[in-house]
Parts: sequence; structure tokens; C-alpha cells
Amino acid sequence: MGRRDVRVLPDPAAVAEAVAHLVAERAAEAVGARAVFHVALAGGTTPLAAYRLLAASPYRDLVPWGRVEVWFGDERCVGECDPERNDLAAREALLAHVSIPPERLHPIPATAPDGAARYDALLRERVPAGPDGAPRLDLVLLGLGPDGHTASLFPGHPALGETAALAVRVDGAPKPPPSRVSLTLPLLRAARVVAFVVTGEGKRAALARVLSGDRSLPGACVDPPDGETLFFLDQEAAAAADPAAEGAAEEGS
Repeated sequence: MGRRDVRVLPDPAAVAEAVAHLVAERAAEAVGARAVFHVALAGGTTPLAAYRLLAASPYRDLVPWGRVEVWFGDERCVGECDPERNDLAAREALLAHVSIPPERLHPIPATAPDGAARYDALLRERVPAGPDGAPRLDLVLLGLGPDGHTASLFPGHPALGETAALAVRVDGAPKPPPSRVSLTLPLLRAARVVAFVVTGEGKRAALARVLSGDRSLPGACVDPPDGETLFFLDQEAAAAADPAAEGAAEEGS
């Protein structure tokens, strides 16, 4: 297994600051090493504070935005202007305020019947492959639901067992909207860095199970064997975690 690092911050604002710093740091590293930074953004409301920081000084001036390729961890099958869209929220908080070339922004065509297959093909075309042959994203930002889901991979759903496709349509999701498109475990586990952003008391129980390695929860299954898994937590989310893990870096075995 790869390296795991659990970072407990005082509050959501500190979590957002740490995540913005991570994005800026890893973007600079990736561009220096490989000329392009491939990042997958998380949906939901938790990461929006970090996105807003990245859209403002000093982070806006630190990130080489012209060399950034933006992907999305999942998308809801709703219209392009629907406020439930993850890419719309990210655009309003960050993407509309930085100079990323349009051809480097890759929203998921979630309403198209073949949207998952098209996203799979685009990932294979544009993201360089890692040692296992799968496209290797530089950084994947993820949230964690109270049920332990991440991206749109839900406990017990068949999409969690996908072993070949990089993106999959998810129907019958246990929360609305019921239809989504999600990146899959083969792609997420191939990433150089996966960073979970988790805040709030409502995530405590699921987080504790994920950190303990309960692989019935999708969040625990995203553990890149040749990369890093980082957890950015506020005090409320981390309260149920193992106190020995707080603020500690753990080397996987």
C-alpha cells in the first residue's frame, strides 16, 4: 500500500487553507516534472471554500493555471445549468476566475446516454498512463458521505465493483438525483495523490470506519498502492477517529 497521512485541522477554514496549499504545491511539482497538472475536483459543498481560496491571491498567482487540466470525480445527470451540477459549482467558485484554457476543462457529459464511455475515452486520450497502464491523475480531491460513499460510488452498488472502465454511469443512487456518472476505483487508485476533504460531525462514524480500513465503505477502497492518500479533517469530523492517528503520517504496509 501507499503512504497515508491524516491531518487534523482546527476548523473548516483551516481545512480549506490546507487543501488550497496542497493544490498549489502539487500543481507546481507536476508542471515542473511533466509540464501538465491533471487534477480531479470533488463535488459537494465541502471543497468550495478551498476553491474560492484558489481563485484569490496568493494562490491564484502561485498555480500555473495554463498548464492545469481539470477533471471531475463525479457528476449528477441533470441539465448543464442545474444548480445541482458539480461542475457549475466549481466554475462559480474557481474556474471562472482563473486562466485555464477552455480545452483543458473537462466536464462530464452526464446527460448523454454514452457520457461515461466518452469520459473514459477522453481520460485515456489525455492523461498519461502510470506503471499499471491506467491513466494516472496527479491529484484527486474527494469528499466522504455519512454513508461512506465517495465520488458517486455508494456502498453495495455494482459500480463499486467495476474493474476496467475509468468512468461509469450510476443508476439507482441512494440519494437524489438517482442517476450520476462517477470515476471508478481503477482510475482513483491509480492517482499519484488522493486527498479526502472531510468536515463536520455528520461524517464522524463513516470516517472512523474508513480510517480503520472497513472496505465495505467505498471511501476505504480508494487507497492508491503506488501513491499517497491524504485526509484533511476538521476537529468535528476527526472526533471519532483514532486519536493516535490525528496529525500523524502513517506508512502503509
